[in-house]
Amino acid sequence: MSAVLAAQPSLRARADGISIRDVQMVYRRGAQTTTALAGCDLDIPAGSWVSLIGASGCGKSTLLRILSDIVQPTSGQALLGGLTPAEARAQRRFALVSQHAVMLPWRRVLANVELGLEVARVPKAERRRRAEEAIDMVGLRGFEKAYPSELSGGMRQRAAIARALTLKPAYLLMDEPFGALDELLRDRLNFELLRILNETKATLLLVTHSISEAIILSDKVVVMSPRPGRITREIDIDFGHNRSPTMRDDPRFGRLESELRHALGDSMGDEHH
Repeated sequence: MSAVLAAQPSLRARADGISIRDVQMVYRRGAQTTTALAGCDLDIPAGSWVSLIGASGCGKSTLLRILSDIVQPTSGQALLGGLTPAEARAQRRFALVSQHAVMLPWRRVLANVELGLEVARVPKAERRRRAEEAIDMVGLRGFEKAYPSELSGGMRQRAAIARALTLKPAYLLMDEPFGALDELLRDRLNFELLRILNETKATLLLVTHSISEAIILSDKVVVMSPRPGRITREIDIDFGHNRSPTMRDDPRFGRLESELRHALGDSMGDEHH
């Protein structure tokens, strides 16, 4: 009995995380077929942070779209906490944040942040409380009554993250969320996101083209090959969860950047072998 009980936490951690098993994605247009993903396997433990990097068109965003129930894989299985993406969506277990913050221009920040809860028919008082809490968390207090046109790009992106956080997602799926921002702002928002992740304990799956961003925001960086997308390397990032900008000065940071650059180069080379 004790052996069974001892095994339970690891089984539960696996069930609570993200699991991708032999996922293949083939797009068909007339007589033409394009294999976007082939034989992808990945386990992301609950509460951990993982980044996907690889060449444009390697299927990173396709994996995110499969997990967020936007497209169905041709074969294989993707689960979030043991639920299919459709089940996880119905239970509002995940939130998706993309590169371009989509805000309704006629609604003020507070009303935009409340939108997901409004769709979910959460009572007005609870909606307001959770939206204000999320706005505070992303550092936008004082801008509740501003319109999207009055915000900078970084502030609009933070508002989009706040809207995602109102749903209290167990899984935060992010597709190049800071890709359109300048490097200084992007760097600052990376560390704001780390603070939010530590507060919410959400599991993060991030798509990025930035090697340094992947290191800052990950426990593990997953390298994908060009189309058809396959997972070629998984590189552990051993900085713990209490991170600060000084991590860039750690010699390990430079070594990891070099290792990831080589891994990306190797995955590009595999395409031609």
